[in-house]
Amino acid sequence: MKKYKFFNRDLSWLSFNHRVLQEAQDKSVPLLDRIKFLAIFSSNLEEFFRVRVSSLRAIMDLKKKPQKELDYKAGKVFNDIHVIVNELQKHFGRIFNNEIIPELNINNIFLRNEEELNEEQKNFVNEFFFESVYPNINPMVLIKKKINPFLKTGVLYLAVKLSSKNKDKSKKKINRFINAIVEIPTDKLPRFIVLPSAQNETNIIFLDDVIRFSLKKIFKDYSIEESRSIKLTRDAELYIDDEFSGNLLEKIKKNLSKRATGAPSRFLYDENISNQFLKFLKESLTISNKDLVKGARYHNFNDLFSLPHHFNKELEYKNLISFKNNELGSYEDMFDAIDEKDFLLHFPYHSFEQVVQFFETASNDESVREIKITLYRAAKNSAIVKALLNALKKGKKVTIFIEIKARFDEEMNIKYAKELESVGAKIIYSLPGLKVHAKLGLVIREKNNSLKNYCYLSTGNFNEKTSTIYTDFGCFTSDENITKEVAELFDYLHNDLLKPKFKNLLVAQFNMKKDFINLIENEIKNAEDGNEASIFIKLNSLEDKKMIEKLYDASNAGVKIKIIVRGVCCLISGVKEMSENINTISIVDRFLEHSRVYIFHNNGDEKVYLSSADWMKRNLNRRIEVAFPVNDEKIKKQIKDLMEIQMNDNTKARVIDKEQINIYKKDNSGKDVSAQKDTYEYLKNIVGLIFFSKKKP
Repeated sequence: MKKYKFFNRDLSWLSFNHRVLQEAQDKSVPLLDRIKFLAIFSSNLEEFFRVRVSSLRAIMDLKKKPQKELDYKAGKVFNDIHVIVNELQKHFGRIFNNEIIPELNINNIFLRNEEELNEEQKNFVNEFFFESVYPNINPMVLIKKKINPFLKTGVLYLAVKLSSKNKDKSKKKINRFINAIVEIPTDKLPRFIVLPSAQNETNIIFLDDVIRFSLKKIFKDYSIEESRSIKLTRDAELYIDDEFSGNLLEKIKKNLSKRATGAPSRFLYDENISNQFLKFLKESLTISNKDLVKGARYHNFNDLFSLPHHFNKELEYKNLISFKNNELGSYEDMFDAIDEKDFLLHFPYHSFEQVVQFFETASNDESVREIKITLYRAAKNSAIVKALLNALKKGKKVTIFIEIKARFDEEMNIKYAKELESVGAKIIYSLPGLKVHAKLGLVIREKNNSLKNYCYLSTGNFNEKTSTIYTDFGCFTSDENITKEVAELFDYLHNDLLKPKFKNLLVAQFNMKKDFINLIENEIKNAEDGNEASIFIKLNSLEDKKMIEKLYDASNAGVKIKIIVRGVCCLISGVKEMSENINTISIVDRFLEHSRVYIFHNNGDEKVYLSSADWMKRNLNRRIEVAFPVNDEKIKKQIKDLMEIQMNDNTKARVIDKEQINIYKKDNSGKDVSAQKDTYEYLKNIVGLIFFSKKKP
């Protein structure tokens, strides 16, 4: 067997976050949306340190390094991460200071610090401090080995170096320094405060600088020698189950249990801090050199999401006018439509309204006996949850699988579970050792004196909010081959003693990985027989080594492979005698590319699947995922057309080569192709054709 090479997962993820940063630098992106990409970059990096870097640290701290279970040296990857992150942080600073700030100024929007205020603004800040800030701060003195406060993860602090004032001029000045920290209360107050401004101007100050301006009022008896912003990121050990498996997972857990609660994974500090002050903070807060990461004057740039934006609407993307699937909407009864054929929705271009309508119609339809659904990430004030509550009030049976291990959405999911359970819903909670990531809705309805199943299957969540910013596919069907297997999967979730066999759906834990491998091997055989053979896949992450090895095998057999991957890609494209027949791109644009699509040529009888699953170990081995076949030929053609539009993108597509340095894809067509814009136009044209080709029954 050939020895294949793989790109490191964590370094590939950093390459993805670099693509996010490229969007912040792209001058074709409206200014306020460029700022949002800075916020996304910052938020992504915070989670990366909480989960991935924390896990690496745990591995590095093991007495016996598990190199046999890993294909990389944790220490080397850890060091590489810090080198890359340092460069990305510098790049971030250049974009923010040299491009974003001047562009804001051109548009009469000014970010003022405490030294740039006029008299009116000084008076405003002084009043705001005493009325709003002072009651919400609690300065803490730091005394090494005596008073060492526990810094909360992700919270901003000002570290302040003080010296006693010399009140007696006859005595020598006391040089003894006192150090303190002040929490910046962004949990109670906005990070950005709008200042009094001249007409046609907007002046904004960071809450950090309001506190800097007022330090002399907080520490009245001291002189301010130095104040620097700091922030500590702690590990999120709760989530390591999703990242590692087997003996290694147990070793990491055991090691973490020996460490202090929420061990540090990153200490971010203003790089202008004095060496002496940094040394004191490091020793006082028990920070390792491994955790030190240079930052700038401000941290937590994910707060840029909340930057006041009542400015010129020309500074942000115009609202996308989503449209309905008019063929589906042309029927008076939604279930009559789904009885007749399958329907495809593509968000955010299509409105999510018709998904909500599916559940609202089911909740009010007297023929509906039961509704079943998987909830992974629901929206706040979810319209779908309201429809389920309405169904319960109407006396219908409602069964809901709620995944309470959905990262960072645990609290919301538990809240919905309790609310629905209190009014009679049958709630099935997380399965031990598994996450249920499949996106399934099932309506059981009486028709012609028998029960009939109707399904909605999707690549994305039942979430109205994210449906406006994530690109996903959703499909309505009453195809018995599919709906029967969806019903059997729900039965399994309810009672895992039942072991269904799937012939149409590909379901992780059952047949997904094996069947995907069989589909690839079929293409290999066709290529070896001299027939046309191709694979075209789109996914968020490509990390599972067995799947990558199969793609390498296919490439070597002559199978033409096209891959669109948004995030992590451990496959190395374009390498002779390994992957020279593999062409990989990534698209990062206005909307988050979230759909997963798998197309196999199959000697001309193409097999097309839509899925919730990426090709990652966790998805294929430690989750319940579903890939569902697309059987309608018109829908197949739409999906293939849309995939080709994406592959032809030459404005937002980056080539994922062996270096993963994110060079933009260019061609000689002389025409700019923007996949997301062209997808919108394509679907608008389809809507028009469908609208005029179908009359109401």
